[in-house]
Amino acid sequence: MNLFSFIRGGKTFTQFVKSETKKHVFFRYLFIVLIILGYFFYTIHQFGTQNGILVTFLTWSFLVFCTPIADAGFLIDFPVRLLTKLRMIYSEMIVWGIAAILNTIVILTNPEIYQKTIFLQLFYKILINPFPFWGIIILSGIGTFFSIYFGDELMDVTKHKHRVKYRKHINKHRIVVSIFIIVMIIILYNFLLKSIGINLPLF
Repeated sequence: MNLFSFIRGGKTFTQFVKSETKKHVFFRYLFIVLIILGYFFYTIHQFGTQNGILVTFLTWSFLVFCTPIADAGFLIDFPVRLLTKLRMIYSEMIVWGIAAILNTIVILTNPEIYQKTIFLQLFYKILINPFPFWGIIILSGIGTFFSIYFGDELMDVTKHKHRVKYRKHINKHRIVVSIFIIVMIIILYNFLLKSIGINLPLF
């Protein structure tokens, strides 16, 4: 399927949206796009066009690196999967590479931009302190690729009843791993916040 035929709609897109298995993924993607667009216009209003665009991309890369869910990378992974059939786990590797290159360039050329928002301040602290804060990135990466792997599997399931059966099969393992990763990330974030003078009673 090429981009033109997908944009035109037609039989392929109609079949995709009608599939119960795919419909949930499609509307989730639209929801994420709306959130990102809303944040994009907000940052442009707050910081101007150039800084707003950069703040948006850096915030996106923060979500890629420092949250154990795949929603930030999903913005790219999902359309790439539709258009090229490339499994999302491979496109997510490319997403991480793009995010790494972006932050390397910005840290070397314009580190002041990280002071624009509290999230970017935290992100900058994580990036320049490999120990212990890169543990957040490592744990988030495990969580992200874990969820991406199962996302690929769900995309491969063609019937809704099979999707329900598959979800029941994986949910127990997924919940245990996810809880462990989230708890460890919360502990590291709590330590990070205390190191910059923010004391939240998390524990």
